[in-house]
Amino acid sequence: MKIHRAASPAPTPETPGPALDPAGPLYVDSADTLIRGPWTHRFVAANGARFHVAEAGEGPLVLLLHGFPQFWWSWRHQLPALADAGFRAVAMDLRGYGSSDKPPRGYDPMTSATDVSGVIKALGESEAVIVGHDWGGWLAWSMPGLVPELTRAVATVSMGHPLVMRKALTRDPRQRRAWRRVLEFQIPMRPERRLTREDLVGDLLREWSSTSGFPDDEGLDVYRRAIRVPFVAHSTMEYFRWAVRSVPRQDGRRFATAVDEPIGVPVLSLHGEEDPYVLLPSVLASHRRVSGPLRFESVPGAGHFLPEEAPERVTQALISWLREL
Repeated sequence: MKIHRAASPAPTPETPGPALDPAGPLYVDSADTLIRGPWTHRFVAANGARFHVAEAGEGPLVLLLHGFPQFWWSWRHQLPALADAGFRAVAMDLRGYGSSDKPPRGYDPMTSATDVSGVIKALGESEAVIVGHDWGGWLAWSMPGLVPELTRAVATVSMGHPLVMRKALTRDPRQRRAWRRVLEFQIPMRPERRLTREDLVGDLLREWSSTSGFPDDEGLDVYRRAIRVPFVAHSTMEYFRWAVRSVPRQDGRRFATAVDEPIGVPVLSLHGEEDPYVLLPSVLASHRRVSGPLRFESVPGAGHFLPEEAPERVTQALISWLREL
């Protein structure tokens, strides 16, 4: 896929932007994340903020939530395929990422769930299938407890249930070692500097993937640039800091209570067999929290970044599952 970045104004299918420059500047304009392709870029207002979405197709809404250190573009393989299969596929930039707003606060799953529900309503829909990878998967697991009325079904990719992951950090030494980066991210300012001034993005993408050739130079360049959009590096760290620091606080306890109910909506769980970041026992333990229909698929030879490491397998699994809903 040939990558283009947006000029000002953002490119449209009629006015494509120039070729993407190699990652070099310390700071990058958010328009660089509006990459042209077989989708439509638009902005919607939700929960007091503005969110960017990339949209393709018509039919039942499938809302795709990305993870760290990425943005909506991580779903570029699935967007056109889901559209061709008869679904309205929408990949959004979470709060603090890409071309969405980057306010100083609100990087907790309760606010994120309200963001997502607001986007669903702003798109004119009454419900959606929530598909999430990594942090987006954490949010997907949480949606049935936080916004049940808008959550038709959830697909989680490369992530365990939030309460299972919390427990694993204290009781499973292997998962705690795998999540050492999460503990490192609690240090103020240092991770932000490494993300923008060093190559922590490249280190993480290589460290958490398998040996499948991901990331390639082109994709790595895109993600290096995206993390350098002003305020993105700090916003991404705030999600991780909330996840750890909120555990003993009232807001953390309130979240735990909300997501502690059995999940009755259909769930698809996808996991890479070589994922070194979210380990298989954490994912399997999460399945015990599902009381509704559950489908689990493991992907041989793939690491943490399944939508890009094994795009055809993820796409096929999603479409097959969605057609049975």
